[in-house]
Amino acid sequence: MIGFIKKDLAMIQSNFKLLAVLIVVYAIMGFMNKMDISFILPFLCVMIMISTFSYDHYNHWDAYSISLPNGRKNSVKSKYITTILMTLIVSIITIMLSFIISYVNTQTIFYEQILVTMFGTIFGTLLVLTIMYPIIYKFGVEKARIGIFLLVFGIIIIGSFLANFVNLANILESFAFLEDYFLIILIIVAIIMVSVSYKISVAIFCKKEF
Repeated sequence: MIGFIKKDLAMIQSNFKLLAVLIVVYAIMGFMNKMDISFILPFLCVMIMISTFSYDHYNHWDAYSISLPNGRKNSVKSKYITTILMTLIVSIITIMLSFIISYVNTQTIFYEQILVTMFGTIFGTLLVLTIMYPIIYKFGVEKARIGIFLLVFGIIIIGSFLANFVNLANILESFAFLEDYFLIILIIVAIIMVSVSYKISVAIFCKKEF
């Protein structure tokens, strides 16, 4: 398992410098009040990790990995673990930068606002991961990009359609009593999402022929 994770990290090592540069650039823009860095950096981790699927395909890694002990499951598990670890590390860096930017710009640190925003961003990043990875394992990176585009486009259309018939304010009011448990619910839902996505990805990958 550790070997699989090291392999993924080695493949994206060249992207670490780019990620560091982007962190600096977005931090500068944050100090200039040009951008909220909370929404960008964690998502970049998923995008960078998606590139490893292309590398695996090009180097015929999957065909090799299945010859290793428990290779199929470890191959999938390493993708999820590496992506989640990178997302958490970058999110911690982003939180620290957000605290600094908030203090420099306003002489006040809005702890609660920053943390809620970051937890929402981490949840959104994990949601993207849980949707994209099974699709990539099923159809490959190139076809998955088209499928993901259609999925997002479909969600937007359905959301716009429902917005005309559903009163969102009333629905949110009905769940107002859950506000005190927001973080716990978010963590539980995220764990369930990732677990289900992982199991689906393993099931798909275990049936693939190479």
